[in-house]
Amino acid sequence: MLPRAFTAVIERNVPLSGDFQTEPYETAWAAEARWFIHVLEADAGATLAVRADISPEGLTWCPHEAGPVTLDRAGLLSLPLSHVGPWLRLNGRVDGPDGARMKAIIYLTLRG
Repeated sequence: MLPRAFTAVIERNVPLSGDFQTEPYETAWAAEARWFIHVLEADAGATLAVRADISPEGLTWCPHEAGPVTLDRAGLLSLPLSHVGPWLRLNGRVDGPDGARMKAIIYLTLRG
């Protein structure tokens, strides 16, 4: 079988605040995945923490074993994953002063 790779733009220029999850994405064929979160704008004092969730059917979720990663300014953040299973989503939280927000583009790259 030839190796396959794919990149999906999951969210584009979306404002993030408080707790959030992306829509589930089917990843059964992939051996590896990597989330990229490009923070375009960040309020002063805002901090983004993200982790991956996995699911056998896209309905019930548990945390992936990879630990969370954080970013406290505009820039690019990456979360590499292996053994991703059939379904994947990104779970995150923006903390900071009341109503702290970040604007981001979220990508999911898959490789089989």
